[in-house]
Amino acid sequence: MNIAVVGLGLIGGSLCKAIKHRTKHLCFGLDKSGETLHAALNQGAIDRVIEPEGLSQADLTLVCLHPRQTIDFILENAAHFRPGSIVADVCGVKKTVVDQVTLPLRQRGVSFVGTHPMAGREFSGFAYSLDSLFDRASFIITPSADTPAPSIDAVKALAKEIGFARIVLTTPQEHDRIIAFTSQLAHVVSNAYVKSPTLKKQGGFTGGSFQDLTRVAKLNEDMWTTLFLMNKDPLLAEIDCILEKLAEYRQAIANEDADGLRTLLREGRELKEESLLEAKETKKAAP
Repeated sequence: MNIAVVGLGLIGGSLCKAIKHRTKHLCFGLDKSGETLHAALNQGAIDRVIEPEGLSQADLTLVCLHPRQTIDFILENAAHFRPGSIVADVCGVKKTVVDQVTLPLRQRGVSFVGTHPMAGREFSGFAYSLDSLFDRASFIITPSADTPAPSIDAVKALAKEIGFARIVLTTPQEHDRIIAFTSQLAHVVSNAYVKSPTLKKQGGFTGGSFQDLTRVAKLNEDMWTTLFLMNKDPLLAEIDCILEKLAEYRQAIANEDADGLRTLLREGRELKEESLLEAKETKKAAP
């Protein structure tokens, strides 16, 4: 299979490296940075550099750009994709992307498959890409109701080839609702947490909990602004929920309500323990 990767940043570069390291597919690279393309060629991450016109040679095109860039690139280059081929994205928000590109591609005989690889690092750019980035990670696919089954199967097969351990099929709407909790809220909370004036005095006082909670505060503000606004309603619901829960803890502490505070803490511990058990069982049941 000929695979084109558009955007050789952390995710796109890692996809290229994983494809070349673990499969026999040909991998073509397209990026606005000549330096990045040169590095990818030198490292054997891609077989060939292409221009947008070269997308006609690809059986599968993976667009690894920020959400708005992804939509714009696909619509602007729709005529270059070969009829019968597949286009997939890797954005962290799905409904907006799927809604805007599926029909224009379908009208040209091209299948669109929305995907979201659940893997990443605190760093961005090709220099930090890894052929092992997706090892044992989850790969989410959000097909439309009329996405051809062979297109979904082809994307699933590639995901398994390059190391993903779990393939999850869901709707774009359900993806966005859940990702607002599992990813986007965590970035909002982490980014807000480090705005305490105490941050400047934390030297020597930090341990694992501080590092865990602040890791994703170091984010790409351009990308995450777009992700948050494209998923506004689900994210607002999660922010409202955590504000409500934080108010309960605050009230218990302010009132020196030891019993109430103990109950809140126990409830949180038990919910976490239940989620760990469910994850363990799910992993055990996975093929």
